[in-house]
Amino acid sequence: MVGWQGFVVSDSKLEQLRELIRSFGSCVVAYSGGVDSVFLARVARDVLGDKSLAVIADSASLPRRELAEALEIAEKFQIPVRVVKTDEFNNTEYLANPTNRCYFCKHELFTELEPLAKAEGFAVIAYGENASDVGDFRPGAQAAKEFQVRAPLKEVGMTKAEIRELSAQLGLPTADKPQMACLSSRIPYGEAVTPEKLRMIEEAEVVLRDLGFYDVRVRHHELKLLALARIEVGPTEMAKLLADDVAGRVAAALKKIGYAHVTLDLQGYRRGSTNEIIFRAPRSVPVS
Repeated sequence: MVGWQGFVVSDSKLEQLRELIRSFGSCVVAYSGGVDSVFLARVARDVLGDKSLAVIADSASLPRRELAEALEIAEKFQIPVRVVKTDEFNNTEYLANPTNRCYFCKHELFTELEPLAKAEGFAVIAYGENASDVGDFRPGAQAAKEFQVRAPLKEVGMTKAEIRELSAQLGLPTADKPQMACLSSRIPYGEAVTPEKLRMIEEAEVVLRDLGFYDVRVRHHELKLLALARIEVGPTEMAKLLADDVAGRVAAALKKIGYAHVTLDLQGYRRGSTNEIIFRAPRSVPVS
């Protein structure tokens, strides 16, 4: 099967995924509205019909626009969906923002999904981890293991590129959706997560997305009592940000949101930049 960008997708891999999901008999899909979970939920619905259910966790870490879009997609493609409220913001370990913060988030999610699945007779809980995630720093995978949550995309060896290609062939609008992560991921490890910080981050990223930027992160840093926004956009988008006083307009908008300082990360957006501090080699030579 040759796709829209000349990328070759294995028909057998898609059929393996369908057969695996069919073997579940019934399934709850942890749904976020992102590339992987939308694709997984769509295939589960195609294979299992009303014996599948997509469940989206709603909390302050999920942008309102993302929630609305996820629900719109589910309605358009007739994916059974439900919204549950999660309480990670009542967990002091999550709010402290350690390097394994995602573990506590996923643990809370699966704590909600497990009794729901049991009460309504769903045999399996599944989520959207895929083969491209192998080797990445993903503390949430430990929570999935503890709750015996399945990762069908990873189990059949399906990569992110293949998921995007197959999503396009299914007509899913998420085929070319940018990488997304919860808003809490914009806050450096060790700095507390608060609803107010997440509000500022969400509003700041809306400013940039409404200006047409594709890959966007606004990293939130605390400098004593002042907030600093460190903007990441795709490397090919930097020229656009620096042209025609766009940067000036963005800075003015973010200062209205509450940021005292607005900066641009010269390395641009790259996946997992928050984790760079974890893997950074110790510096042996002083920098003058």
